[in-house]
Amino acid sequence: MTSILWLRRDLRLHDLPSLLAAHEASGDGVVLPLFVPDPALLAAAGPVRIRCLVDALGGVREAYDDALVFRAGRPHEVVPAVAREIGATSVHISAETTPYGRRRDARVESALPDGVPLVATGSPYAVTPGRIRTGSGGPYSVFSPFSRAWRTHGWRAPATVPRDVRWHRGMESEDPPAVPPEALEPELPPVGERPARERWRAFLDTGLEAYRQDRNRADLSGTSSMSGHLKYGTIHPRTMLADLASHPLAAGEGATAFTTELCWRDFYADVLWHRPDSAWSDLRPDLAALRYDDPGDTFTAWREGRTGFPFVDAGMRQLRREGWIHNRVRMVVASFLVKDLHLWWGHGARHFLRHLRDGDVGSNNHGWQWVAGTGTDPAPYFRVFNPVLQGEKFDPDGDYVRRYVPELAHVPGAAVHQPWNVPGGYDGGYPQRVIEHGQARSEALRRYAEARAGAD
Repeated sequence: MTSILWLRRDLRLHDLPSLLAAHEASGDGVVLPLFVPDPALLAAAGPVRIRCLVDALGGVREAYDDALVFRAGRPHEVVPAVAREIGATSVHISAETTPYGRRRDARVESALPDGVPLVATGSPYAVTPGRIRTGSGGPYSVFSPFSRAWRTHGWRAPATVPRDVRWHRGMESEDPPAVPPEALEPELPPVGERPARERWRAFLDTGLEAYRQDRNRADLSGTSSMSGHLKYGTIHPRTMLADLASHPLAAGEGATAFTTELCWRDFYADVLWHRPDSAWSDLRPDLAALRYDDPGDTFTAWREGRTGFPFVDAGMRQLRREGWIHNRVRMVVASFLVKDLHLWWGHGARHFLRHLRDGDVGSNNHGWQWVAGTGTDPAPYFRVFNPVLQGEKFDPDGDYVRRYVPELAHVPGAAVHQPWNVPGGYDGGYPQRVIEHGQARSEALRRYAEARAGAD
């Protein structure tokens, strides 16, 4: 018998339950690892995201002894066609939980040849979305009780790699997606199963102990840098949780804080599972009447990192160059878009998903709603991040700003966060501020109060 292992957000060999299922279903037969470059997803991905995907696929091809087959096209046409071509008896996947992924998989399942099942085993999360329920059987909408239930529920041990798997050979393969030329220039960390494991070990050795204290500092390398690997599934969170549990610092603040971050990822995926409409609409109706402006010149300035607020601009330039932004800076630039520029959070979420190499629709879009005050555990509507104070606190010497905003390289220390107060601060050509923060904040509070009054 021949099984197809259709890979998507699980680009690895280790700790992959769907591989075990495909191997077991094949009996003494073979397994064909297949990747289908989905044109719908590639069209929405920016150059850095495509480069990271291709990088991760290269690692899979090596780990799977060059047996990985590429077939481009719409999955509901390609996967059934491949199944017919090789006489597959089953198709195996990691369960998809996003709205698009669920619709896509349903179409593939209905198009498969009679008698060929689409078998979902495992998921990209420690606990598959939909598993954890409240005492009354409903979903959680607040993080703290979900976190307690998530830890109580626990997760499976990492899956083993089948030792005697035999790969299907001789099938014609297309080339992987082409990396856009503009994505070749930036120096980016490698993405793949081997780099993921190396980076994870390095973080456990040198970064875990100080993680809670350093993770908010944009100027330091205080984060794990594992989010991109989780995005493409080059490592599974279950593997990470097992390593944390056996670590000498397992009871420390760093391990606890990092485990909580993995829980947030599962939580947002769970919310999206129960409320797929919340991908692009407000989870909470309280602020449905909130007035937004239409995107215009200020939105362009925000996207290009030319707002005149150095901490914001550094983050947006880092996004365009590297496909990543420090998490603290993500909150600041999101608050700036929604509460200083008065734009709908979805404009920013879509821009992030195009460029972030770790872009996950659940975490990304619900993170944006948290800032906007329309999602789970919303930030109080009156919380408006001050981009200057945030910069001074989380980039105290200005090193982060100067790294990404060369026009301010001549401004020393923390003064870089307020070049308008520095003689010659604009000599490097840095743009003036597009808004006055105090006025923008007051306007945001008026609009939020107006919307809340209308909802009562």
